[in-house]
Amino acid sequence: MMLMTALGGHAVAAEEHPAIKRPFDLPPSADLTYSIGARQRGFNLSGDATLTWRANDSKYSVNAESRVALLGKLTENRSTGLVDNWGLAPTEYYDKRFRKDPTTATFDRDGKTITFSDGDKTYPIKGGEQDRVSISWQLVAVARAAKDKFKPGSEWQFFVIGPRDADPWTFRVVGREKVQAGASLGEVDAVHVMRAAPPGSKDQTLDIWLAPGHEWYPVKLRFTDNDRDYVEQTLERIVKK
Repeated sequence: MMLMTALGGHAVAAEEHPAIKRPFDLPPSADLTYSIGARQRGFNLSGDATLTWRANDSKYSVNAESRVALLGKLTENRSTGLVDNWGLAPTEYYDKRFRKDPTTATFDRDGKTITFSDGDKTYPIKGGEQDRVSISWQLVAVARAAKDKFKPGSEWQFFVIGPRDADPWTFRVVGREKVQAGASLGEVDAVHVMRAAPPGSKDQTLDIWLAPGHEWYPVKLRFTDNDRDYVEQTLERIVKK
């Protein structure tokens, strides 16, 4: 249950807020192209997604767009920020979905507070907080550094900011699996990691397949809503930058 208290005119969320410092190893900057298969409101859709990942010792950016036939641009998401002792340290998260107004979450690093353009909730910055775009890349960086600790059955907790609020996320390593990627990549050996929605939650689940033989880039992602609608992205091409 979330408890709310008033502070400075904002509603402050007081709930479980994991702050765990782990070793990390950021992957090389790259442009990634994915094919998309989706089922939304009973319709089967196909399309493509592009993702640009840029990082150095002091800052990073992730830009992702997805498009499907007939509808055009389905989503546009961005995360920009710094690289600190915790790994990726977002300063802004932007979320734009089909036929909905964009929303932004702002990470005030000096004031150590997270706020939202839509709503008056705030969260403290304790260290290691991610957003729904940066989390996949923080997971990649942690996996690259963890090596044999990133094994089946292991669990990895993060605090993840969404468009209007935040939740603790737990990823569980499922195991090694073969993934059929695009023609230029072929069959890829991948590590399957799953984030299941908490019991009673209507939030989506997230499955990620990371490819150790390709810098641990996400070779496949599957987002599943509680009503069984889903979006699945499969990696087609990698261009390192």
